[in-house]
Amino acid sequence: MGERHILLVEDEEYIRENLSEILEMNGYKVVTAANGEEGINAAKKNDFSVVLTDLRLPGMSGIEVIRNVKAISPNTACIILTGYATVETAVEAMRVGAFTYLKKPFGKDELLVTIEKANEVFSLKQENNKLKNEIKKNCTTAILGTSLEIQKIRDIIDKIADTDSTVLILGESGTGKELVARALHYGSTRNSKPFVPINCGAIPEDLLESELFGYEKGAFTGAIATKIGRFEAANNGTVFLDEIGDMSPGLQVKILRVLQEKEFERVGGRNSIKVDVRVVAATNQDLEKAVEEKKFRNDLYYRLNVIPIHLPPLRSRKEDIPALLEHFIEKITTRKKKTVKGITSETVRMFEAYDWPGNIRELENLVERLVVLKDEDSYITPKDLPEKIRQTKTELVAVPVNFSLPPEGVDFNSAVDNFEKDLIINALNQVNGVKKKAAEYLGLNRTTLIEKMKRKGLLDPAEATEASEQTELAGS
Repeated sequence: MGERHILLVEDEEYIRENLSEILEMNGYKVVTAANGEEGINAAKKNDFSVVLTDLRLPGMSGIEVIRNVKAISPNTACIILTGYATVETAVEAMRVGAFTYLKKPFGKDELLVTIEKANEVFSLKQENNKLKNEIKKNCTTAILGTSLEIQKIRDIIDKIADTDSTVLILGESGTGKELVARALHYGSTRNSKPFVPINCGAIPEDLLESELFGYEKGAFTGAIATKIGRFEAANNGTVFLDEIGDMSPGLQVKILRVLQEKEFERVGGRNSIKVDVRVVAATNQDLEKAVEEKKFRNDLYYRLNVIPIHLPPLRSRKEDIPALLEHFIEKITTRKKKTVKGITSETVRMFEAYDWPGNIRELENLVERLVVLKDEDSYITPKDLPEKIRQTKTELVAVPVNFSLPPEGVDFNSAVDNFEKDLIINALNQVNGVKKKAAEYLGLNRTTLIEKMKRKGLLDPAEATEASEQTELAGS
């Protein structure tokens, strides 16, 4: 059940049947209950968009019904039906979460209009929750990878997201610090409130204070109206202070006060403003060194560094590159409405050989460029890559002459197979993925090399199919 499904709780049989008939004739599906207990049991089994309940019921009041229904399904819109409407009744109904109340006797049109509005509220809340869940899902699933470092980071996020602990995210530019901050916010009970990011390094120092804390009308030339700042806008939510290492000492003192006292003054203001915000900060600088050099306050550093999260650079977790490539290709082809079959295994190995100084941001930007420029229904291949990536080389695996065998012995065939695979991979890297040159490098025929790559799973599906077809043609 869900949208346009109504639970009607009414002890008077005639009224119950009459209302049910009216609602069903206007396209609603109705479940009826003669008392509060029946109504609550129905709410436990089904998802209703609207609950209509009489105020006076045997054994349990309509107020109690609403309280229980809202505990089961917070998005359900509840309407009280009463012949005894008073200010006290209205206040109590609103306090437990009722959408509104209808005073008996009411007309058919009034009933239907009220229910339609209540149903719209339910639909909006459902859609809002869906969007929030999508945002949360995108934030958490985009922290992709199987590397030990990424698994640890995901574990930390799961443990601390639903807390108010201050978090300091450390890592190079482009490693996904804001992504982690958003995952923390949307994984917490603050997720229905604002997530407010601000890049402390991108705003001039003389403007940053008014951006953070706002200003009063007349505080300076041009302040023609009062403006609220980022902290005030994020009340009950999360503030993300990116590149906090660039903040001036004077502003550091004011941030420390917000963390300690949960209050601040607008620029030009005299009254303290209380806020309830969670602070997540990030920097690509070595704050410990900055503290030693007296460029960053040690008391603020300790306040921020309650729970540190270190994001590794992409070059130290290259095993995550295939998963990131798959994610970005799918994301960008969907957004750009392009059809790209995928990326060849040779191309992936070139991605893995490159050091990515711009980290994940550089990787995503390059994938977007490749997808946009690529022909429809084709694979991304080495020739599509920038020269700096195609020319990236890795050292050829050295052939061991003298080595000791493990005491438990080895699987000879498996060891030889793995060694041969490493030779092929490194030879391809040495010659920028050109198979003909790799074959010459290894002293093999090109067809022999292709067949070996096929058996060892070093060809993507399209290349493997093409190789099989060429083998069949050669045989015929």
